[in-house]
Amino acid sequence: MRTGGITRRWIMNTLSVILIILVVVNVSASVFIKSYYYEMAESTIDSKVQKTAVQTFFNNYVNSDSNLFAEGAREFAESFGYSYLMDVWVVDKGGNVLVSSAGFSVDDSTVMPDFDSAKVAETGTGTWTGRNSRGEKILAKAFIITDSDGSLAGAVRLIVSLEDLDRQHVVYTLFIMFLCIIALALVAVSGLFFVRSIVRPVGRINETAKLIAKGDFNARVESSNSNDEISELCDTVNYMSEEIARSDKVKNDFISTVSHELRTPLTAIKGWAETIRDFDDAEMTAKGIDVIISETDRLYNIVEDLLDFSKMQSGRMTMRAEPVDIVHELDSAVEVFRDRAKREGITLVYSIPDITAPMSADRNLIKQVFANILDNAFKYTQSGGRVAIFAERCGGDLVVSIADTGCGISKEDLPHITEKFYKANMSVRGSGIGLAVVDEIIKLHNGKLDIASTQGKGTVVTIFLPIDDTINI
Repeated sequence: MRTGGITRRWIMNTLSVILIILVVVNVSASVFIKSYYYEMAESTIDSKVQKTAVQTFFNNYVNSDSNLFAEGAREFAESFGYSYLMDVWVVDKGGNVLVSSAGFSVDDSTVMPDFDSAKVAETGTGTWTGRNSRGEKILAKAFIITDSDGSLAGAVRLIVSLEDLDRQHVVYTLFIMFLCIIALALVAVSGLFFVRSIVRPVGRINETAKLIAKGDFNARVESSNSNDEISELCDTVNYMSEEIARSDKVKNDFISTVSHELRTPLTAIKGWAETIRDFDDAEMTAKGIDVIISETDRLYNIVEDLLDFSKMQSGRMTMRAEPVDIVHELDSAVEVFRDRAKREGITLVYSIPDITAPMSADRNLIKQVFANILDNAFKYTQSGGRVAIFAERCGGDLVVSIADTGCGISKEDLPHITEKFYKANMSVRGSGIGLAVVDEIIKLHNGKLDIASTQGKGTVVTIFLPIDDTINI
């Protein structure tokens, strides 16, 4: 059995997408923090020193005397009040460092891209981020100093170390990464728990379905206590198993019943045929032929029921509609059962007002409906009992009621008697599909079948058929 398919797809699809999102979030946050720190460092420089203030300070020192400019540079460095935050360099117009607030000598070969960019910038400022000669990460910003003619006199260069900011950036990045890992772990654990809460019940359902497919209709899925779709699916599978088991039992009972129904007339036919063959008795021959004809009719009716049921199952049961007077067809069906009522000692009550009930219907199918219901009424009614047929027009329907004083139907069996193969009383002959066919025929005619019964007292079958007075009979 293949396992973990849903879990693998969840990991490949959902978890991988979440991982990508968290990576993007982590990288974006890292870039944002770094950019924020560097902008904050530049903002610190801008908030402490302004170009106009630098130019104003050096206005008294910018002339042709380089010594005077150097003196001004030392004075500026000594009076600079933010040495604890940044270093300040003063360079001449050739890029030579005249003084450094750090007190260290500066190699003349030191690159100063910020100074170079400031010389050509309209604002007279330039910024550079990189590493100095000692490998330290720095942010440098140069402010150009001009003389009275606007010519380059030198520059003040402010330098902020980025090492601490970079370390802080790494700490925050690792912290965010840690949070992302925790979030991913929580999503993975909760997701796997959720997926398994689906996969495991589905696995049990799958195993149970295989058992049912192999014929074990007693197999059941252990339903969870949670009121969700999985629990509902488990209950549905269990219900399906129960229904299949019931249908299988009904089917087996049907096969047994039909086999018995076929065997009985065949035995009678064979027995009487052998009797006629072996004995030359006119009276016995006549009686035997009557039995053979009767049992042949019985076989014919069983075969007809089976054929009708086969059509119903395959969806091939159709009707050939024509103008029909339903009351006339009911008269014809009742007339057939008068002799039977006398033979079996059953009182036949037939009360129908002088009405017509035109509708577009299949004449043969309507006769079959009445014949099947009447046959059931007589089958389940003992000698001395009564079968009554009533009909009346009610609104747009013809309502036909056939009541008997037979054995009745139990409350448990009553909801199932129109189901295929179902037979409420196994002691009485019949295939158990007659009412299923009747119900299907009535539905084809847009009618309705209603059955009410009390066990031990009898049954009332009511048929509702829509009539159409615009039809000419």
